[in-house]
Parts: sequence; structure tokens; C-alpha cells
Amino acid sequence: MSTQPDEQEAEKRLEDYSLLDPQVHACPYEFFQRLRNECPVYRMPETGTYMITRYEDIRAIKRNPADFTSNITVQERGKDRIELMKEHDAILAKYGWDNVQTLQRTDPPQHNRWRQLIDRTFTASRVRELKPHIDAMVHELIDEWIDDGECEFVSQYAIPLPCKVIAGQLGVGDTDFWKLKAWSDAMLEPASPTCPPEKVTEHAHSVVESQHHFYKVFEDRRKQPQNDIMSALVNTDMGDEPPLTMHELQNLMNQLLTGGNETTTSAISHAMWNLLKFPDQMARLREDQSWLKNFVEETLRFETPVLGLARKTTRDVEVSGTPIPEGSMVVLTYAAANRDEDKFDDGEDFDVTRKNAGAHIAFGMGAHFCPGAMLARQEILSTFEALLDRLDKIEIARPLPDETHQRSVFLHQMKELPIKFTTR
Repeated sequence: MSTQPDEQEAEKRLEDYSLLDPQVHACPYEFFQRLRNECPVYRMPETGTYMITRYEDIRAIKRNPADFTSNITVQERGKDRIELMKEHDAILAKYGWDNVQTLQRTDPPQHNRWRQLIDRTFTASRVRELKPHIDAMVHELIDEWIDDGECEFVSQYAIPLPCKVIAGQLGVGDTDFWKLKAWSDAMLEPASPTCPPEKVTEHAHSVVESQHHFYKVFEDRRKQPQNDIMSALVNTDMGDEPPLTMHELQNLMNQLLTGGNETTTSAISHAMWNLLKFPDQMARLREDQSWLKNFVEETLRFETPVLGLARKTTRDVEVSGTPIPEGSMVVLTYAAANRDEDKFDDGEDFDVTRKNAGAHIAFGMGAHFCPGAMLARQEILSTFEALLDRLDKIEIARPLPDETHQRSVFLHQMKELPIKFTTR
């Protein structure tokens, strides 16, 4: 179950690692473990960004928005390509709706305006109502390839399921989920240094296309509300607050769309990969499926979908004895903290019976805790309840490529996961 670094890795200098290296990005945990032990506050030489890798340091920062603000613009996050980002934003302003700071990129108390609205939208009762629909969709997707005895699990299951689920809530037909996926990618990729420059403006036009689609859906839901998230967003009584502007609605839609599919796709893909890498853990789940909910939490801890999210220092600060100047970008590296040995015994081991697996911070914490966490958990749980009941002798069908993951400095997405199996 262990993923301890080998002797050759231990001989490397910290400067020899880079999250821009596809092999390091695919499996960054040796790097993260060394950072926690040797340099828990690490300034990345490629970007100047400070990586925070210890669990308690991240908790302290999350409780201190006065010194570590979430209010970071797209251009600041992509400041190494600022002219490109200006061009990107100009396209949105000219042809669609330019960016405003809402849910993820504001601090309390301003953050409360949008958070309260989202909390009234993503409720436990809504997830319970969706569960039969999610279960049915899980089995429909499995039905499409179960008789083949094999499938490419990422493209044939891990992407379609969350896209189809969120599509129904966002007014997009679930048969158009690949368009939804393309829009989501276009919203996320431009701020990453791994995005090719020529793709930045192309992505901006795709975002504009999505905005005009969602504008029509918003206007339709104002006139004819339905039992979905879009209707809740445009028709919820804001009390003394003014109604949401179209700019605010479009920015919230960006966050709901990307958060509603990308992270769940990653979690489902890695959950399957973990069971294939650690067959003793799959056997334990088959023996006793009461561990499935804990397996979901352990997957989120062990292979955190979002490697980390950024904050900006508002003054000169110090973290674990390391000074960080005012105006610095700081990345709360959740994937590193979720294996911190000071919080999780044998943190580099994957164990579906781990007692404190649910203490992970894959969904963040506090004011910025992911509002879609309940929905994501239900999709993962429904997936593996069905797969363990319907499939047997699951194996990797062919060797994975050398670059197992998509290039990104903050998302952890597998490129492919071909599996073969027999039916139960």
C-alpha cells in the first residue's frame, strides 16, 4: 500500500523537481513528502509562488483571510503571461461578460453574499432527490460497455457521469456533455502556465460561447422555473441584497460548471486506479461494502483532485519560520497536506479502513468549503456500489502512457485508464 520514495528519488535536490515536469505532476508525492520534511514553505523557482505543504499551516492560513486573501484576479494568477490574459479578458468583455470576483475569489464578509445563495442551492435534500437519478445514470453508463469486457474508464465513465449529472442541473441536455466538458476546460486552462499561448484566445471564445448559452437558460428559468440549480440561482430571494447581475451569474456558472465535473472526474478515475494498484484494498471492499463511504474519503485524501489553490499575502508574513513578502502568491497544497504524517499515520499508505480519512481537506475548509462536496461524494459512492456489484476480476487492460496525467499545476486529471473485467 505504500508509495515511499526510493533511494534514487531521495538523492535528488528539491530544485530537481518541478510540477511543470509531466512525470513529477503525474506522481508529485515524493516531492511533496520531501517538502513537508525539509522545506514546508517552498518558493517555486519557476514561478516565484510559495507552496505550503503542511496540514496545520494550511488550516491556519484558511482561518486568516485578512493576511491571506482569496481575492486574486485571473491576470494575477497568470502574471507570467499577463499580456495574453489581458487579451483573453478583452475578448470576454467585447463579446460576452467580463470576469467579476464572486464565490471562490472573495473573502468574508463580501463572500457571504454568494455563499448563502449557493448554500440554498446545493442542499442535502437536493442531493437526496438526485440520488435515484445518479444511480440510474451510473447503470446506464455501465450498460454501454459492460458486454465488451473492457472500456477506457476515463472517457467512457469518469468524464460522462459528472458531466451528465451537472448538465441536467445547468440546463444543458445530457447528450451534449462533451460540449460542457469543452467549456469547462476552456474556463480552467488559460491561467495555468502549462496552457499553450495559442490556446488562450481560443479558450476565451469558447467561454463566450458558453456564456451566451447560459444567458438564454437564465432568462428561460426566470420565466419558467424548474427544479434545478439554474432556477434557484435566478429566482432566489436575495432579501435586502440587490439581485445578481448577469456578470455575477456568469462567474458563478463558471465555478459551478468546473467544480461540478472536473474534480469528480479526477476522484472517480483515481478511485479505480487505487483499487487496481492495491488489490488487497479492493478485496476488503468486496468482503465488506460497509467500508465504501470510508473508501470515498480515503480516495479524496490519497489522490486529491485539486493539488492546491492560491492565496495572496496582504502584508509581510511568516509561515513555519519562513518570511513571505506582501503581494506574494501562496499555494495551499492540499494534496501534500492530505498525506502529512503529523495528521495521518502512515500517510503515504492507501487504507480504506483509515479511521480519520474524513479529516482530509480535499474540499477545502471553512468559508470556502466546496459547496458541491455532497454531490461529488454521492457520485463516487454510487459508482463503486454499482461497479463492485457488476464487475469482477478488474485489471488494467494495457500499460499506461509515460505521461499518465493531463498537464496542469493545480488539477490532477488522468489521461486514460483502460480496464478489462468479467461480469459478476
